[in-house]
Parts: sequence; structure tokens; C-alpha cells
Amino acid sequence: MERRVGIIGAGISGLLACKYVLEKGFQPIVFESQPGLGGVWNHTVETTKLQTPKQAFEFSDFPWPSSVKEDYPDHIHVMEYIKSYALHFNLLPYIKFNTKVLNIDYLVQEGQDMFSWSHWGGSDQGFGNLKGKWEITSTAVRENENQEHQVHEVEFVILCVGRFSGVPNIPDFSPNKGPDAFLNGRVLHSMDDSDAANFVKGKRVVVVGLGKSALDIANECAIANGVENPCTLIYRNAHWNVPDYFPYGVFLGSLYLNRFSELLLHKPGEGLFLSLLATLLAPLRWAASKFVESYINSKIPLKKYNLVPEHSFLQEISSCSLATAPEKFYDRVEEGSIIFKKAKGFGFYKDRLIFDNDVTAPLETDIVILATGYKGDEKLKNIFKSPTFQNYIMGSLKPSVSLYRKCRGT
Repeated sequence: MERRVGIIGAGISGLLACKYVLEKGFQPIVFESQPGLGGVWNHTVETTKLQTPKQAFEFSDFPWPSSVKEDYPDHIHVMEYIKSYALHFNLLPYIKFNTKVLNIDYLVQEGQDMFSWSHWGGSDQGFGNLKGKWEITSTAVRENENQEHQVHEVEFVILCVGRFSGVPNIPDFSPNKGPDAFLNGRVLHSMDDSDAANFVKGKRVVVVGLGKSALDIANECAIANGVENPCTLIYRNAHWNVPDYFPYGVFLGSLYLNRFSELLLHKPGEGLFLSLLATLLAPLRWAASKFVESYINSKIPLKKYNLVPEHSFLQEISSCSLATAPEKFYDRVEEGSIIFKKAKGFGFYKDRLIFDNDVTAPLETDIVILATGYKGDEKLKNIFKSPTFQNYIMGSLKPSVSLYRKCRGT
């Protein structure tokens, strides 16, 4: 009997899942809402590059082509590499592009209960003796096409929807001070349009945030408008970003991306020995952070622009929020085409922004771009039809979905 596996998303994870499902002899069906593969790489600004060296962003069975010389390829090279992978392993015939998944539901078969989906049939075989099916309801998202719903039944579902798309995280604003009050301007989220260079031309632009998307968008605006219409970056808390991954010639991975570095951190359920070891290694943990921080400060004028974070570099890299600034970013800060403004909060008013505790200095602007992240947990929750599975995904009141939730090692 043919075993069907539904895969939601045709980004990096979705393509990998498709390839390995085929190798196991199963039949994959990949649902992708966009017209092309690549996930977030198919919808990014012109100057975005890899955050990590290409050697750390490589399929184990499909190396980068020798023609790509840069250690940090731009998004064009990344997209070409991803497409080449899909073509090489003949994955495109299994992808349903322009197809949005509306919901997923588990169909309980006779003699089973609602929770049989979580069992492995008493063996180490993924399908075991299960009789239940997953029902995936989808619809086409192409223009001028009949939006009929399609229903697919599969034995397994693999979610590869990613955390950085789908449901935007929009900040909360005081009553009558939200985007609706910005009558003479335009407010959008960073996910809304990747063609920043065109629609910001000649406009006064404000970017809210200080993560990777915010830096890339501000850089695009500075290239488009220069010092005539400088881009203002509004941020609440400063973050560490690195000029490169070799502080004083030492590879950053040697300090933080190996098994020994794991011993430096306190972990949930670590036990007495590991807890004591992490405590004893605290001086080494502190020294490593100061080593990297001093290098960053020597290369980037963070102090000059009031951008020195209050937290350690260890906290930054441990939270996976470390970013690299675009090429010549701080040169554009120096020339005045990018301006930083630290603020605890702000509100909208017709054609300007008014900052908390700073009402005498409103900022007139035309466009506000919210580079404030995504609600990945909401996206995962909303994809399930049953409240039971929605609760499984949300799990707790924490604002993030934990990796390897409830998994146990052997």
C-alpha cells in the first residue's frame, strides 16, 4: 500500500523532507503557498546575504558549486543553489505551488481514539499499525482562478512552515495612536514587500526594529535615498551584531558552537554535576563574551551611536538572535543616511510619530516599516482544525514554540 506524506512548505526543510521521504519509498505531497520554492529566501530584500559561512549552510549531499567564491553569498546565489538542489533530486514534480493549506485535521478510524496519532504502533516503524489519516484542506492562491478547496488524505504530516513568515508580530499601541491614525502615510510589515528599493525612493522612511530584517531594509533605504532622506531606525534595546565570524582571528564557532561550549550553560533538568560544572566555568564564560565584545567594539562604533547592548554576547548568540550588518552599513550610518533613535515606545499621528516621554520632538515621515518579527506559534496553531491539536502546538503560555518539545533522548 502506498504511504502518502503531506509536507507543508517548500523551503529548505520542506525540500529535505521531500527528498528523504522519497528515499524511504513513500509518496510526498508538498504544499507551497508561494509561486516558487525557497521559503524566506524567495521573499527578501536585494542586499540580504547569508548570516553564516556557506560551509555551514550546505546540503550534506549537494555541495555549493565552485563558481560561488564568496563565504557569504547573496540571496541570488542562495536561491540558485536551492533550485539546483530541487532539480538535481527531481523534487519539483511533488510540489503543489500557489497552494495554501487552510487546515489539517486527524480522521479517527473505527476502533481508534483521538490520541492514536501520537502512537508508533508498538514498534520503531513510523507508520506501524495505525489506521488513522490526516486530512489536509488546501486552496489555490493564483489570481483569476476558481478558489475551490481540495482535500488530501495522508498518513503522515511534516510541518516545514518556518518561524519567520506568515503571521506578523504587530506591536500594541495606545488607543487612537495605532497605524489607523497615520492618515497621511503608509504602515507595513517587513513581510509585506521585498522590493524596498522602489517604493521607498524619495520617501521619508522609519524602520522599527534592530534585527536582521531591520538592518537589511534600512540599508536598502539608505542606498535608495542617501542623506537627502535618511532612514530612521527606531529600537528599544540594542543588540550585538558581528562584522565577521573571526574575532581576533579565532573562529566564533570554536568559542560557542561545539560540545564543550554547551558545558558553559545552565540547562533545564541538567542535574547536579552539570550545574556545578557550569558554575565553575563561569569565569571562562565571562572571558569569552568579553573577548568577542571587545573585538566588535573595535570594529563597529557602537558606543558612538549608543548601541552597546546591556546584555552579554553569550546571551545574544544563545538566543539565536545574532545578526550580521549588511556590507558598508556603518559607513552609511557615518555619512548620515541611516539614523538611530532609541525609544521605549511611540504612537502615530497623521503624518508623524510621537515618542513616549518625548512629545516635543515628533518625527515626520511617509512610510513606517515594522521589522518586528513574526508569531510563529500562532501560525502553527492556526493550521490545525481541532482545538486539541492547537493546544498541543501552543503547549504553554510562553511566547515561543520550544524546539524538541517533550522529546526524550536515549
